[in-house]
Amino acid sequence: MDKIWAPWRSTYVTRILKKQKGCVFCRMIKEKKDVTNYILKRNEYCFAVLNLYPYNNGHILIVTNRHVDDISKLKKTERDDMMDLLDEMKKKVKKVLKPHGFNIGINLGRVAGAGFPGHLHIHIVPRWKGDVNFMPVTADARVISQSLKFLHKKITDLDLN
Repeated sequence: MDKIWAPWRSTYVTRILKKQKGCVFCRMIKEKKDVTNYILKRNEYCFAVLNLYPYNNGHILIVTNRHVDDISKLKKTERDDMMDLLDEMKKKVKKVLKPHGFNIGINLGRVAGAGFPGHLHIHIVPRWKGDVNFMPVTADARVISQSLKFLHKKITDLDLN
């Protein structure tokens, strides 16, 4: 079995955690600076935001409004709202970026890869055939083809109706 290593991610996450006091997601909820924070949409129980340190172009997080660390702590209305927003964002990304597939997942706990283990969130990562190349290995760099500002505008402007 091949192994894919992404050690550069720990540097980003560690840097964020050191700079921030308190929870970054709770701060975003209170600030109401959606464009600055790249928040794509707010629902009653959750919100969608572009990941500042994406695994791939168009990487979105679906984040609970309530500060909880596990799915089992969510109310049914919160779970339903998260799934509805996940589906809506996936459809928008599919229309805007035309990926060949998606990785969708939840990391529970730091040992499972959660950069922010105290606040539940779902990752939506668009994938394209051949999207993993030599850059991370040889240059210790990821190539993200569009700016967060550009993607924020494209996704928020898109009407699915």
